[in-house]
Amino acid sequence: MAEVSLRQLELFAALPNFTTLSAAAAHLHISESALSQAVTSLERAVGEQLCVRRKARGLTLTPTGQQFARQARQIVADTQELVLGTGRGQELRGPVKLGCYSTFATNVVPELLEGFPKRHPGVRIEIMVGTKEELLSALEAGRLDVALVYDVSLPIGYRRRKVYGTELEVHLHPDHPLATASTLDLPDLAGEPYIQFDATPSTVNVTDAFAARGLEPTIAARVTEIGLVEALVGRGLGYGLLMSRPNALPMSLEGRPVVIRPLDPPVTVSHVVGIWPDDMNLTPRASALLDFALEKLGGYGRAEVLPDRAAPGGTAATAST
Repeated sequence: MAEVSLRQLELFAALPNFTTLSAAAAHLHISESALSQAVTSLERAVGEQLCVRRKARGLTLTPTGQQFARQARQIVADTQELVLGTGRGQELRGPVKLGCYSTFATNVVPELLEGFPKRHPGVRIEIMVGTKEELLSALEAGRLDVALVYDVSLPIGYRRRKVYGTELEVHLHPDHPLATASTLDLPDLAGEPYIQFDATPSTVNVTDAFAARGLEPTIAARVTEIGLVEALVGRGLGYGLLMSRPNALPMSLEGRPVVIRPLDPPVTVSHVVGIWPDDMNLTPRASALLDFALEKLGGYGRAEVLPDRAAPGGTAATAST
């Protein structure tokens, strides 16, 4: 049987991140011919084709190659853990690559970046902020250890750990007639000017929530930035509906005050969760980071109204903003 080196596994584990062999070689600081030879040697050892290399079409992994890359990443990760010496009673050392969903990153990431390194000074956090699709792709390619996302419409093949509960809330100008109420219901809002956060699937979620009550919102403006929703609310141009977030101040980016009220009954109830592929082991560093996130953020939200898992097909399975 042909020998396989750890370096060969490291090189192949990185290939799913690139569309051409030349791009992969440049990133890995190796010549394209040397990388090609390493792949050929692995294919000879495995006895199967692992990838298709065409100059015109770039690099494509075969199904066997995709599985081999996943297993190679795990072997490399396990070896790194041994080298870093992260066993019981030893200080955590090394990198942890964290992904965070873009719409709540500003409310979550600063807390983690400030506090976690003080507790684990030997760990270096690397942050990626993106859409759910971008984060899932990065997890699958091995570019992230764990990602924080809404526990909504997630594909199979991921393990998850709850961090905090979240639900849709009403954002109002302090002088709005409804701002004095302690809670609001969708019928209270239907006739009021609505500043819509126009993003998938937020738009459909809110429309469906109103439609389930035989109502529809009165849309005054459609914007694609949460900060702009808050700015328009802060100027009294309408109300907004946004998912609750920890560490959020009741004011717009312009410094204008905003009143935030819960909906009763709750709408679009969900969790923010840490997820990682179920065929990968969570590193001690990533596990410690999730523990820290739960410690600092886990008490946020109305936990008593949150289901243990988002229910398929119900309002608990439709968070987005």
